[in-house]
Amino acid sequence: MDTMETRRYEMLIRVRDFGAAHPDLFPAGSLGRKMFAATATAVEELGQQAATQVSGRGAAREGSSSKAAARAALRGALGAISRTAHALALDTPGLDNKFRLPFTHAGQALLNVGRAFVQDARPLSAEFVAHGLPTTFLRDLEANIQRFDAAIRDHAEGIGTRIAARTAIDAAIGAGLTAIQRLDAIVVNRLRDDPATFAAWERARRVDQPPHARNGAPPSVLPGPPAPLGPPVPPAPPAPPHAGGPATT
Repeated sequence: MDTMETRRYEMLIRVRDFGAAHPDLFPAGSLGRKMFAATATAVEELGQQAATQVSGRGAAREGSSSKAAARAALRGALGAISRTAHALALDTPGLDNKFRLPFTHAGQALLNVGRAFVQDARPLSAEFVAHGLPTTFLRDLEANIQRFDAAIRDHAEGIGTRIAARTAIDAAIGAGLTAIQRLDAIVVNRLRDDPATFAAWERARRVDQPPHARNGAPPSVLPGPPAPLGPPVPPAPPAPPHAGGPATT
């Protein structure tokens, strides 16, 4: 979660705790209790999805590192076969054209080339070995292909996990904020004659701002700010005119 999402998450936790601390004010079956329950559900979902997002991000980074290493190993194995094929082409002109390295680093393209090398080199394995490649070069190439393929899938899975968590976080925050909008009306009406408890509510539902807001932007608040407590205070009456009246010359 980014900074604002984290602060909204913290706000939802405070609102959940406020509802838990005042069950007498919001009895079972009331809309207020239902909205506090919805807030608690959003908090639980956010906690789970935030952990999943972090895990997915870590898996994607690890997969990226593993994929880079596996790609390098595969290209190294393909390069050795391609170089050797140039020597074999002295006896079989044009053979080297079957073992050209791809210019692209794209994963699936490199895997396809690797599998083609295995297929085309197998009938010529004795000649490749005679030119210095190890007797296990085909098995080694197949192992490199499998490692690279697995690394690609692990990396994609990590990204997919992170994206799914991102979507779930957005949905949970949206559900929580909707519940808060209803509670803004319910709590104000319920606590209109209880300024102390209402002040605690205002603190709970406020979204804290970072210490250094960009461009001096005003603090962020949720839609539907609560109405002020009590009736409006009438303006003070105007001061009476001076007893002596205006001065004359």
